[in-house]
Amino acid sequence: MTWLHGNCLFRLGAFRRVLSSCAVLTLALLLGALGLAAQERQAPAPAMVLEFDGPVSPASADYITRALSDAAERELPLVVLRMNTPGGLDSSMREIISAILASPVPVASYVSPSGARAASAGTYIMYASHVAVMAPATNLGAATPVAIGGGGSGGDDDGPMPFQLQVNGEDANAREDGAPEGAGADDGRSDTGEAGDDGAERSAPASASEAKAINDSVAYIRGLAQLRGRNADWAEAAVRGAESLSANEAAERDVIDFVARNIDDLLAQADGRVVEMPDGTEIALATEGLPLEQIEPDWRTELLATITNPNVALILMLVGVYGLIFEFLNPGALVPGTVGGISLIMGLYSLALLPLDWAGIGLILLGLALIVAEAFAPSFGILGIGGTVALVIGAVILVDTDAEGIAVSEPLIAAVAVAGVASTWIVVHLTRGAFRARVVSGQEELVDAEARVIDWHDGEGHVWLHGERWQARGPDDLAPGDRVRVRAMSGLVVMVDTMQRKE
Repeated sequence: MTWLHGNCLFRLGAFRRVLSSCAVLTLALLLGALGLAAQERQAPAPAMVLEFDGPVSPASADYITRALSDAAERELPLVVLRMNTPGGLDSSMREIISAILASPVPVASYVSPSGARAASAGTYIMYASHVAVMAPATNLGAATPVAIGGGGSGGDDDGPMPFQLQVNGEDANAREDGAPEGAGADDGRSDTGEAGDDGAERSAPASASEAKAINDSVAYIRGLAQLRGRNADWAEAAVRGAESLSANEAAERDVIDFVARNIDDLLAQADGRVVEMPDGTEIALATEGLPLEQIEPDWRTELLATITNPNVALILMLVGVYGLIFEFLNPGALVPGTVGGISLIMGLYSLALLPLDWAGIGLILLGLALIVAEAFAPSFGILGIGGTVALVIGAVILVDTDAEGIAVSEPLIAAVAVAGVASTWIVVHLTRGAFRARVVSGQEELVDAEARVIDWHDGEGHVWLHGERWQARGPDDLAPGDRVRVRAMSGLVVMVDTMQRKE
């Protein structure tokens, strides 16, 4: 009994030790979970920072709109769009602005670093943002619309006129042909430099289509200014008179909210500001001390930026057309056709995203057709030179925009011209050689060929020519074995002359 009692006590002690260990382990796990939960509750969501440096293009619009969608899904407190842009495409600009206006996450557009600008389309994006900020020594403005095709034809145009935003931010007061005059630094402003409200004198637009473009742009940017409570009069002056402002001047005139040295300064000054969201509610920003999350353009954005470059688009199109031509000339080669088909489809896709002049497309196709025709119907360079000229003119007017960075480069145009001239020279050189070469087939090849007399009587007989027995006519004094030369053909009879008589 004593042994049994001791064994029970031993087992009870072991059970208590195991139970204590489990309790301690459970308590540690609970405390760790509570600590992690508290840490997660205390760690604020980061502010997303987007880097936008370059023209407003389909690639940049895709990058910004996708990033805003991601920020909305993650319910981030703020998106900082750090930009340096000369302007760009109107369609891409409106896509970006639509995404900002519909974003449930506040967007702070920040012109940075010092020396950067938000010209043309960038000005519209600044006005659309919930918070507009600029770094010292930056500028914005010069938002005059430039009509596609050179600023109008001087006549009425009842259809809607698409337009491209002017990007000449360095020369803010410069006037394009047909742009309103009298809206410069002195005209249309009060003594304080504000845009005047006294109906400053401006010249009439050069055409109805230009007036439509300018008025549409004015209404658009004034609507954005009224939505965000910013200076609508200066916004109109930036469109009508291509005016620009430095960072400090923009802050003084309520064009932007404030000037910030860096993003941390931006977050500190934006803290507590009240902004209006798409559903009409107002929220106070809590941004001071937020961690930052940099979102770099991914491979999709880089690919889109590459193929929507007009230079790459033109090269892809030329490679595609030439590849298909080589495949048709050499059926079964496969490589030219495969590469050409892929290149042509990618080139057409990229061109579909750009503002094209269809006359340019037509001239490029005509030029390619003429260069190919030179190879099949030799004209000693006439078709080839004409095709090269058409190619060059088509490349010059292919992209119908004045946006900086969205145009076919002059070196590429020169390369196209050199390639066209080189291919034409090669075709002409080969054609001349073919015309000068001796004929090696057909009846024409028999002329001047040598033959040997087999039998002969009264100016007629037979000769051995190219391993064949031919009926022949010629001088009466020929004899078997004589060497003769064919001078002409008459049906299936060769006419021969004496060349060498056998002794």
